[in-house]
Amino acid sequence: MIPPAGQADDGFDLRAIGAGLAFAASVPRLRQALETGPGAAAVVQAPPGTGKTTLVPPLLANLVGTSGRVVVTQPRRVAARAAARRLSELVGSPAAGRVGYTVRGERRAGPDTRIEFVTPGILLRRLLADPGLDGTAAVVLDEVHERGLETDLLVGMLAEVRELRGDLAVVAMSATLDAPRFAALLGTSGRPVPVVDCPAVHYPLEVQWLPAQAPRLDAGGVTRAFLDEVAATAAEAHAAADSSVDALVFVPGAREVSHVAAALRGRLGSSVDVLELHGRIGAAEQDRAVSGRHPGDGPRIVVSTDLAESSLTVPGVRLVIDSGLAREPRRDAGRGMSGLVTVSCSRASAEQRAGRAARQGPGTVVRCYSQQAYGAAPAHVTPEINVADLTSAALTLACWGSPGGKGLPLPDVPPRQAMDDAVEVLRELGAVTDDGHVTAEGRLLAAVPADPRLARALLEGAASAGTRLAAEVVAALSGDHRAPGADLPRLLAQLRADPGPAGRRWAEETKRLASLARRQPDRHAPAVLPPGRGEAVGAVVALAYPDRVARRVPGSEGSGQYLFTSGTRAGLPGGSTLSGHEWLAVADVSRAGGRDAAGTGAVIRAAAPLSATMAETAAAHLLAETVDTRFSGGRLTARRTKRLGAVVLASTPVRPTAAQGRAAVAAAFQAGGLAALSWPTAAASFRSRLAFLHRQAGEPWPDVSDTALLARLEEWLGTGLEALAAGAPLDSLDLAGALRGLLPWPEAARLDELAPEWLEVPSGSRVRIEYPEPGDDGAAPVVAVKLQECFGLAESPRLAGGRVPVLFHLLSPARRPLAVTDDLTSFWSGPYAQVRTEMRGRYPKHPWPEDPWSAPASARAKPRT
Repeated sequence: MIPPAGQADDGFDLRAIGAGLAFAASVPRLRQALETGPGAAAVVQAPPGTGKTTLVPPLLANLVGTSGRVVVTQPRRVAARAAARRLSELVGSPAAGRVGYTVRGERRAGPDTRIEFVTPGILLRRLLADPGLDGTAAVVLDEVHERGLETDLLVGMLAEVRELRGDLAVVAMSATLDAPRFAALLGTSGRPVPVVDCPAVHYPLEVQWLPAQAPRLDAGGVTRAFLDEVAATAAEAHAAADSSVDALVFVPGAREVSHVAAALRGRLGSSVDVLELHGRIGAAEQDRAVSGRHPGDGPRIVVSTDLAESSLTVPGVRLVIDSGLAREPRRDAGRGMSGLVTVSCSRASAEQRAGRAARQGPGTVVRCYSQQAYGAAPAHVTPEINVADLTSAALTLACWGSPGGKGLPLPDVPPRQAMDDAVEVLRELGAVTDDGHVTAEGRLLAAVPADPRLARALLEGAASAGTRLAAEVVAALSGDHRAPGADLPRLLAQLRADPGPAGRRWAEETKRLASLARRQPDRHAPAVLPPGRGEAVGAVVALAYPDRVARRVPGSEGSGQYLFTSGTRAGLPGGSTLSGHEWLAVADVSRAGGRDAAGTGAVIRAAAPLSATMAETAAAHLLAETVDTRFSGGRLTARRTKRLGAVVLASTPVRPTAAQGRAAVAAAFQAGGLAALSWPTAAASFRSRLAFLHRQAGEPWPDVSDTALLARLEEWLGTGLEALAAGAPLDSLDLAGALRGLLPWPEAARLDELAPEWLEVPSGSRVRIEYPEPGDDGAAPVVAVKLQECFGLAESPRLAGGRVPVLFHLLSPARRPLAVTDDLTSFWSGPYAQVRTEMRGRYPKHPWPEDPWSAPASARAKPRT
C-alpha cells in the first residue's frame, strides 16, 4: 500500500504516481529504512520496469521536504530526459518545474525544481566544485549494476560525503543481485545499509533460439551477413505477432543500428515505423523512440544499442530480437590504445533484454545465437574500471584528494598498471604532482567536461590555433563521429556542412566548449604556429596526444605505416587521403580485428597532418639527443641520435668518449656474457685452473665464473677495458694476465703445486691437465695419455692438496680410448690384464708387459731386433 501523500510533506502524491507499478508494494519498507534519521541510506534492488525510478525520487523528496533537492543519476542522457519527462507527466508539472534534468549541453531545471535527473558526469563535476553538495538533500544513484566508471566513483565519493555530512540521504538502485556489495560500501561503522527489494512482475516469456547461419564477427567487426539475418528474423517475427505489438531489436552499436534499420525499411516499407535509438541521433529522435505509440500510430520496431537494456522503458514492446552482442571499453596497455570492442553480452544483460518483452504482458524474445553461446557468455558485465582507460578517473580522484583511489570505498580497486599509466599521462600534462596530487593546472583541466588530454588540447589549442578551431576539433573527438578514411580535417568539413542532427549536435558542443575556453585564464601559445588549416587541426590533436605524434616509416609509402612517439606502430586504412603525409597527429587508434594493411595489427581511425616543427613543439617533453655507443662484433661504434620519443629524427656517426666506450663495452658483456671474448688456449686453461681451486678450496681463490667476472668487469679487465673502449680489437686482450691480477698473495705461489698445468708421466712426457670449464662442477681434471707411458706409475696423482685424483684417459698406440680410471693401482691389478690380452695382438710392436709396475715406460714402439 502506498503511504498517503502528506505523511512527510504535502509534496508528491505517491498514490497517484505509483498506480499500477510493482514497486508501490515496496515503498513502505523503503520509507521505514529512510526514516531512521537525517542522512539515512538504502539500496533498492528491483528488476527493470518495476517503477523504482519513478517512485523512489518523489518518496525521497517528500521525506527531505524543503531541506534541499533530490538529484537522481541516470547512466545516459536519453534516460535522464525520459525519466524526467515521465515523472513530470505523472505529477502534472511543466518542463523545468518540480521535476527537471541536466545533461551535457542541456538544462531544464529551475529554482522550483525538487527532483533533478542528471548524468553521472554532471554530478561528479558538482562534487568537485562543491564537495558538500550544498542545496542537495538526497542523491539517488540509479542503475549501479551497470558498473559504469563514473557511477563507481560516485559510490565511493558519496560514501565519504555521508561521513562528513550527516544529513545527506543516499539511495543506490540496482537491477541485479549485486545489491549487498553497495549496501556495504554505503554503510557506516562496518554496518551495511538496508536493502529493499521488489519481486519482478512475471508475465509469461517465450524464449526462441534462432542461431544465425552467418558468423557474428570477423576481422572487421560485426558481419553484414549477420546483421542482414537479424533484420530478416525481426521482420518475420514481427509479421507473425499481433499488430498491436511493438518490437525492440538489440544490436551493439550505432553503425549496426543504421544497417539493420535500413534493412527493415527495405523489407517492410511504410507498413511499420522503424525507429533508431543510439547516442548519435538527436534528442528529439531519441525521445520519439522511447515515448511509445500515440493514438492512431501503426506498429513500431525500435532498433537500439544497449541504451534500452535497463535504464529506459520503451512502452508497448512485447517482442525482443537480441543479437547477443555488446560494446565494451577495452584498454590495450602494450600499444597505449583504448576504445570500444564488440563482445558477447553477459548473461545478465541477455536476461534484461529479454525482460523488456514481458513488462506489460506475455512476450517473446528471439535470440539470434545458440544456447551454447549463451552459456559461454560471462555472467555479468565487466566493470568499466577494470578495462577502461583511467586518465579521467585518475584526475577526478586526484581532485577529490584520493590519488589513485587510495582510501576511497570503491566497488572495485582500480587495476594498478592502468592507474599508474593514467597518472603518468596526468604528470606529462602537468595536472598532478610527482606524488599524484592535483595541481592548479589539473583543476583547470578537470573543469572541462572532456578527457583531460582533450581538455589540454582545448585550452592550449585555443591559444595556438584559435578558440573556434580548437573547440571544433575537441567537439568532434569527444563525440561519436567517424572520420572518413581516418581524415579528421575532412570530418570537420563534413560536420560544418551537415544540417542534420549530427551536425547540429557538434555545432552546439563546439559553441559550449568555446565558451568554456574563453572563461579560462589566458595561455601562452606555442612558439611555432602551424601554417595550414589542416596542420592547425593536427596541432590541436598533438597537444592532446603527444604520444601519438607519428612519422611515416621509411619505405612504407604504399602501406601507410606510421611509428608513434610512444613506440606503437599503426597503419592507415586503405585509400586514406592522409597516406602522403610524412607526419600525423593521431587522435584515435584501435586494434585491428586481424592484420591491417600495414601489417601492424593496429589501425589509425582519426588523424590530421602535422608539420615536423609542430610535432617537435607539441611533444617537446619527448625530445632528446643522445650518443648511442655500441660494442658489437669486436667493434666500437657511436652515433649521435636526435629522437622524438621512439621516432628517430637524425643520426650521425661520432667518436665516443672514453666513458661512453667503457659503458658500451660493459653493456655488451652484460647482455651477451663473456662468450664474445676470444679466449686463447693458455688463458682458458688458466681460468679453468682457478675455477677448479675455487670449487675445491673456496676463498681466497677467486670465483671466475661468468657471473662473478661480469660483476667485477672493470676490476679484472682493467686497462684491457680501456683499450677496447679506445677501439683495440678483442684478440689483443691479455686475458690470462688480467686473471693473474685476481690471484691472492701469498697463496698465488702455490698455484702450480695445487693445480699444475702439466703432469710429467714416467715416460718423461709432459701432458696437459684438462681442467673442467667454469660451471662444470661435477667433472674432474683429466689427463689423456698412452697407456705405455704410465708403466711404473703405481698411484694416481692427486691435486688441490690431495683432495682430487687425476682422471686418466688411457689410450692405445693409435690414441683410441682403452680405459678411464682415477685409481691406477686398481687398474694395474685387475682390468689391465684384459686390456693386455686384447691389445697385444693388435699392436705387437708395442710393449704389453705382464708386470706393468716395473716395466719401463715409453712413448715409442719396441726397438727393432
